[in-house]
Order: sequence, then C-alpha cells, then structure tokens
Amino acid sequence: MTGIAQRVAGFEGQLKDAGLRMTQQRRLILRVLAEADDHPDAKGIFTRAFALDPTLSLSTVYRTMKVLETQGAIERHAFEDGVSRYEHADQEHHDHLIDIESGEVIEFSSDAIEELQRRIAAELGYELVRHRLELYGRKKRPGVRGKKG
Repeated sequence: MTGIAQRVAGFEGQLKDAGLRMTQQRRLILRVLAEADDHPDAKGIFTRAFALDPTLSLSTVYRTMKVLETQGAIERHAFEDGVSRYEHADQEHHDHLIDIESGEVIEFSSDAIEELQRRIAAELGYELVRHRLELYGRKKRPGVRGKKG
C-alpha cells in the first residue's frame, strides 16, 4: 500500500470511528487531502475535489475537516492571514516560516531551536509538552539591507 493509500485508509478509519459513513464524496476529499503536500485551506481542498466531482458541496468539506481535526488525524493552523490551513498529523515535528507577501508556508526543523525551547522551559521550571513555532517574513531583495538594532 502506498503512503497516500495508507493515509486515506487512516482517514477513513478516523471518520468511521466518529460515526460517519464513507461516501464517494468523502473518499474524494480524503484522497485530495492525503495527496496535498502543501497547507491547503478548506476552500482549496474543495476546489481540488470539485474539479473531479462537481456535485461536491463546500459544507461537506468543512464537516469532514472538522471531524478529522477532532479525531487528531489532521492539524489546523490559523496563520496570521486568518485562514485555517491543514496538514497531516502523522508528520515529524516541524516549524513554519510564512512568507507574508505570497502566503507560502515553508516547513523547517532546527535542532538548535528545539534545544533552546527545552532549555528555556527547564530554566523556568517546566517540562515542555508541545509547542508551535511560526515565523513570518518576506524574501530579502538584492541590495536591500535590514535594519540594524
């Protein structure tokens, strides 16, 4: 079974566990979501799925995403643009850099940042349980210098 097929099967199990029956439209939504390698919002998922099945409704997408989020199969991110974006919950931990001009979401990992966060929590008397890091920026333009502090 491929990674996408495994992810679809996992999503189907989550929906069944939540008491939803599996319809062709829900299977299509799950496939579109499983194939996504970006951070789509519900409208983006709808647009991709609607191209394959014009009988699909946006409300079906929203309901399906809400159940998958509640079941822990996907994570919802509300970046500064106010749009809820989704990603698979079965990924390794990572942080996000969001381009404030294009909206592009770039995933990255840094052992140094992870260690610093653990150390800060420990210094304050805490054990870090979970965290999210979002950085917002814009691409540097050639010849433009940043401000000096």
